[in-house]
Amino acid sequence: MAKEPGDRPVEELDHEAAAAELKRLSEEIVRHDRLYYQQDAPEISDAGYDALRRRNAAIEKAFPDLVRPDSPSLRVGAAPSEKFAKVRHTVPMLSLDNAFDAEDVTAFVERIRRFLRLEADEPVAVTAEPKIDGLSASLRYENGRFVQGATRGDGVTGEDVTRNLETIDDIPLKLKGKGFGEVFEVRGEVYMTHADFEAMNARQEAEGKPLFANPRNAAAGSLRQLDPRITRSRPLRFFAYGWGEVSEVPSTSQWGVYEEMRAFGLPTNPLMRLVSSPEEMIAFHAEIEESRASLGYDIDGVVYKVDRLDWQRRLGFVSRSPRWAIAHKFPAEKATTVLEDIEIQVGRTGALTPVAKLKPVTVGGVVVRNATLHNEDEIARKDVRIGDTVILQRAGDVIPQILGVVFEKRPKDAVPYVFPTTCPVCGSHATREVSPRTGKEDAIRRCTGGLVCAAQAVEQMRHFVSRAAFDIEGFGEKQVKAFHADGLIATPADIFTLKARQEAGEIDIHAREGWGDTSVRNLFAAIDERRRIELPRFVYALGIRHVGETNAKLLARHYGTFAALREAVVAAADKEGPAWADLLSIDGIGETVAEALVEFFAEPRNLEVIDALLGEVEVLEAEQPTGAASSPVAGLTVVFTGSLERLTRDEAKAMAERYGAKVASSVSSKTDLLIAGPGAGSKLKKAQELGIETIDENQWFERVGAE
Repeated sequence: MAKEPGDRPVEELDHEAAAAELKRLSEEIVRHDRLYYQQDAPEISDAGYDALRRRNAAIEKAFPDLVRPDSPSLRVGAAPSEKFAKVRHTVPMLSLDNAFDAEDVTAFVERIRRFLRLEADEPVAVTAEPKIDGLSASLRYENGRFVQGATRGDGVTGEDVTRNLETIDDIPLKLKGKGFGEVFEVRGEVYMTHADFEAMNARQEAEGKPLFANPRNAAAGSLRQLDPRITRSRPLRFFAYGWGEVSEVPSTSQWGVYEEMRAFGLPTNPLMRLVSSPEEMIAFHAEIEESRASLGYDIDGVVYKVDRLDWQRRLGFVSRSPRWAIAHKFPAEKATTVLEDIEIQVGRTGALTPVAKLKPVTVGGVVVRNATLHNEDEIARKDVRIGDTVILQRAGDVIPQILGVVFEKRPKDAVPYVFPTTCPVCGSHATREVSPRTGKEDAIRRCTGGLVCAAQAVEQMRHFVSRAAFDIEGFGEKQVKAFHADGLIATPADIFTLKARQEAGEIDIHAREGWGDTSVRNLFAAIDERRRIELPRFVYALGIRHVGETNAKLLARHYGTFAALREAVVAAADKEGPAWADLLSIDGIGETVAEALVEFFAEPRNLEVIDALLGEVEVLEAEQPTGAASSPVAGLTVVFTGSLERLTRDEAKAMAERYGAKVASSVSSKTDLLIAGPGAGSKLKKAQELGIETIDENQWFERVGAE
């Protein structure tokens, strides 16, 4: 039997299998993000989680046209909890890309050399430090005094935990010396030592309270307490590892800033070291790994950062991580446990996904209870049966993954698993589609119930009210399920008519358990607050296939208004005219996304839902980037072609967007300006044919006033 995508090396995947695998990985990583960042209850180790992201990145590299709008490579963390006030990070708290072996480390240094166009013999100094397995936090100091602290959250918005951070002895309430300026925002990790963790769990047990799974969970749970007195009673520690918003950087190097931080009274890891070659980086990693068990606190790797801050600024960032830093992770572990059941979950698109329900097992300090089985062919290929003892791996292609069965421990009464052919939610027939292009059967079985399937309808509504979409306070997953089950809402517009129907006596929300006068008033107020919605959020909320947050922002910025977007996509239905060409010219929007948009807006029922929704809400025009209003290129669509000599292509794109321009990947009648370097070819010729203004790189700098 042929291997399924999750078991096959990336180089063996075809286009269709790669797309299916990227979808599965995205869904799996989103679930683990929620468990880790919001619930402090991860089911897999950091190494296992990293392996998921690593496979995702490898497939995206091999199939760049398949990068999903909801790709994990475009996300950081998870939305902050509703329990805390929110803090918007002036400088986003990004995640790090990972390295897993010596080759990855060497490749990291070589990427830096290529990006900066360095000579082969020019040394690249980097700081190396243990990667603490704790909870990231930011500390804002104003004129040397600690005024606010926050968690990472989703990287843009975190939770206000100021009072809790004040209780940690390692964190100074006032900085020493001078040189920190008016604002100095420290980034670091809150953690708990092994000894303190064991002592705290002993107290928990003596008092009959639940035990913590590991030091990281204990630290995260302790910091995110609503009562600071509870946090004070927990033995939390802190290491500073970087900075966010600062009015003045006290050094020109990463190492220099670390030295200044120590002078300010901030704790930094004493094992930090400055190294200058891949060989030294790898040697430091080996040294730290050997001493890992004796450190007294959990680490899961080593972090390398380019030392020169001017190089860091040039290197910049990709969507979720800096180019100038990387985490060199430690290997993962394996375990055996018993498969107690196989549960079929129905997703938002109707996909039936088998989930292994495991006898809880601790691997690398994390308790694992579930593992994906991907699809029915995966179950059959490995002959996995309920009651089997299975080998669980937390690193590799799929995490957590069942590698196989310990057949000698199989119960005598274990029988082959029969995958259901009907939806467990609505009872509709579940089928495996056949691709019209390849004639191959889809690996995923899907419910044919569509809108009659409660699982899919609820998921669509959950997506609509999610954090990145309408984000209606107090109207989350639980309320969506309950209101839908009782017939109060069926489409998004129904949410906004609840108040009118309540006042007309058509429904009675007060009759529902837990919904008194105050609760109902608060719900209606929260809904009314969302009657004016930003364009990117509105587009994302529609749940269009392949249109995640990033693509929603690209579309919003390009078209400006929802009416313009809708008109353009409807006009692009012929997939050959200028509207289609303009849609494809948006840098980051490929044919897969464009086709999904066209199909969505070609469906009359979708338009009915949208029209009903637009009757209840106002969609705002897209905002221009900060500082773009006075820019001479604001609103223009520009294309870069040929070899650029003063900028890399990524730097050019970032610069244009900073000045409010829209960057397209191809020339069309909608193009306003072409910046052509040496070797420009077909794009330059087409621009000349269309009479589009063409300038060189130096003229571009003059145009935006960046000389």
